[in-house]
This record gives sequence, structure tokens and C-alpha cells, in this order.
Amino acid sequence: MQRYSKATTVLLAGAAVALPSAVFAAEGGAGFYLLGSKGPAAAITPPPGVYFQSDFYYYSGDLGGGTALPTGGRLAVGVEGQAAIEIPTVIWILPEDIAGGHLGLSATLPLGWKNADADVTLAGPRGGSATGSVSDDVFTIGDPLVSAFLGWEQGNFHWQVGTMINIPIGDYQDGEISNIAFHHWGADVFAATTWLDPTTGFDLSGVIGMTFNAENPATDYRTGNEFHFEWAAVQHFSPEFDAGLVGYYYDQVTGDSGDGAPGPFKGRVAAIGATIGWTFKAGEVPVSTRLKYFHEFAAENRAEGDAVFLTIAVPLSITKPTTIAAQ
Repeated sequence: MQRYSKATTVLLAGAAVALPSAVFAAEGGAGFYLLGSKGPAAAITPPPGVYFQSDFYYYSGDLGGGTALPTGGRLAVGVEGQAAIEIPTVIWILPEDIAGGHLGLSATLPLGWKNADADVTLAGPRGGSATGSVSDDVFTIGDPLVSAFLGWEQGNFHWQVGTMINIPIGDYQDGEISNIAFHHWGADVFAATTWLDPTTGFDLSGVIGMTFNAENPATDYRTGNEFHFEWAAVQHFSPEFDAGLVGYYYDQVTGDSGDGAPGPFKGRVAAIGATIGWTFKAGEVPVSTRLKYFHEFAAENRAEGDAVFLTIAVPLSITKPTTIAAQ
């Protein structure tokens, strides 16, 4: 088998950061962490330097269910939504050796389109009913995010720990069912590991994390703590091309709360899919591209659908590593 060049993976594979969710608002059963944003080589930290990464994300799915009303009636809501969002990210890997690893910092600002349609049926206690529908379409800017992570490697093993902060200053419209911004502070912490054999080209990666949400002051709604696990198993067939399987599992471990929450709902969903990666040069600049597809299933109190990521990443500058001497 052709030997796999590690440089084609470490270029940008570890630079992917947690990104904002683009399907439903947090109150709708989804957190701001974008499931599927991590993938192959998730724990590999690129060489020191500055990088630019563009993620185009498309999602189509539906969210259905019912909520008991105080009058004894029942409100059945079927929501269908689509989103197409461009998510640019700038990543800076510091040249200093910190605790035996390298520190990465990043900033992200999503921009895109989202549409949601809901059918509502209100059944009265005497058998009567009323039906209606609502639709919302928006093209706007979401909440910016900042992230930091520290990565190490030893032989074929690579690992990272990091955090990401959602800053609630995006364009949020109170009362609308389509929002890209979340209008609340939030933090996600994660740990990732990758085993990459440069001889066979096999990559096995996994990421676990927990998202913590503050209350949305516009709705008095606070989403509970959210656990997420992402995995990838890919085979590099050459230094330029790879393909394999990806997936994720999401479980809300604490219920929603706040005056605006009608009940302690918890969300859950799983997904499996496929990915292909291709690395090429534009002149002397290496360009890393990846396509990921996910199909969701076993959803509870959140959207279930299909998601596609198209990622393009390039280095803007490469910095020579340095070491900080112990004091």
C-alpha cells in the first residue's frame, strides 16, 4: 500500500472548531454546538501559523410533537425547516511550545439563510379544533464564536482539549421561528483523540463534549446541558484522497428550565454518514477540501433530517515553532 503523508492531514485537519447550530433555536431542542463539525483527524493540530477555513452547511429536516395546554387541549406542531449557512473561521496556531503541546485560537462568524414552516392544530375539550400555519424566512448574521484548544501528539496518537464560547450579539428576532443567532451566552468544552497510522493511512477519531447554556433573556428559556459524541473512521488511499464513515450522538442530560419553558424537555438524536477528502495545490498553496453527509435517526424532542458539510481550508502563513523554557 502507498505510504500516507501525514502532512496532508495535519495541514488543517485539527483546525476545525465547534460551530453554531443552524437548524432550530436552542429552545426548539438544539444547542449552538453544530453536530458533525468535527470529523476525520479531529485531534490533529496543524503546524503553527494562520489558517482560513470555510464551512458551507446545509440542513433539511422536521420537528414534530405536542404540548399539553392548561385548558386540557393539545397543541400539535409540525415544523419543517431548511438552512444554508456559510461559516468562515480564522485559526491561529501559536508557535510556542506550551505544556508540551501547541495552543490554537479561532474566531467564527456565521452568515446564511434559514426557513421554517409550522402547522398548528388546537383541539378543544368539547371536540372542536382550530388549525393554522406560520412561516418564517430569514437571511442574516448569527452569533460570533471564539474558541481555544491545546493539542499534543506522540507517535500515531494525537489529542486535544478545548472550549468554545457563543457570544450573543448576532441578529436575533424575538418571536420569530427562524433565527440563526441564539441570544444567550453558552460554552462548550471538548476532548478529542485521533489515531493515525502514516504507513497504512488509517484514521480513527473521536470527540466528546458538553455544552452549557445560559438563559435567553428574550424568552426566559434556558436549554439544559447537552452531551455530544462524534466519530470518524477513514482510509487514505493516497496522499491526496481519503474516504470513510462518520457519525454522531447527541443527548440532553438535563431538562430545559426558565419561565418560558413549558416543561423539562430533553432532546436526543443519532446520525451516521459518509465522507470524502481531497487535498490539492493551487500554485504553491495546499488546499484541503472535505465533503460530509449525515442522516439523522432516533430523534426525540428535536429535529431529524439530513445534513451536508463542504469544507475548504487553506494556510495563510506558516510559523516556525519555538519552545518556551521552563522558569
